[in-house]
Amino acid sequence: MPQLQFDTTLDLTADEKRTLTAAVTDLYAEEMATTTGHVAVVVREHSSENLSLGRAVDGPLCFLNADVREGRSFERKRSFALATMTVLRERFDVPRENLKVVFSEHAGEEMMGVDRVGGDWSEE
Repeated sequence: MPQLQFDTTLDLTADEKRTLTAAVTDLYAEEMATTTGHVAVVVREHSSENLSLGRAVDGPLCFLNADVREGRSFERKRSFALATMTVLRERFDVPRENLKVVFSEHAGEEMMGVDRVGGDWSEE
């Protein structure tokens, strides 16, 4: 039951937000071996003075905070992070230096929807 939160200086249209949300939801399901129905995506836009990254170059910034259930391998997380950053570079022209992904892992029981509480995750 991940929550994927983007903070960005991009000025996105409603269609671009839908495109980003759909692409990231599908990438998460593919890279993390799950379904899409429980993937939550948040897109927050900020003015340029509200975000900073020491290595940044001219251009928009985009950070992803990925709250995920514990148990995914480093390889799965890295693959998802790289695929997401590729989408942001190719579709939205975010310079690679201006991208950052941070994972926070939670026990399944800490991730809740109205109709369910997450369980433990395993490769099987």
